[in-house]
Amino acid sequence: MKILIAEDDFVSRKILNTQLASLGEVDIAANGNEAFTAVKMAFETNQPYDLICLDIMMPEVDGIMVLKKIRQLEVQKGLNPETRSKIIMTTALSEKSHVLAAAQANCNGFLVKPIDRARLFDEIRKLGFDIPE
Repeated sequence: MKILIAEDDFVSRKILNTQLASLGEVDIAANGNEAFTAVKMAFETNQPYDLICLDIMMPEVDGIMVLKKIRQLEVQKGLNPETRSKIIMTTALSEKSHVLAAAQANCNGFLVKPIDRARLFDEIRKLGFDIPE
């Protein structure tokens, strides 16, 4: 599995990386611009991300805007919903407006921090990935 973690907080990045490293190749982006650049580069090499964990509150470009840009790029590339990256939005904010905005932008999942391994892996399994318990 090819995974991108887009998270501005070092500790959160480290925790997610530790949790996801056993599932495949993990790339890290520290802000929204880096995240979108990573996604574009992955498409250019015909190796798009299977899973993206995308923080909502990030510097430069927030996660909702990055999500919208990724979905636009996927449409431009002719991908159907089944072949698009699975995107889990992560946030310290559980306000309904953030959940609604993420859903409207076509995210696949939503997790409120702190994120423990069991909840993360349950969410990944719900997206159709066959991963260990």
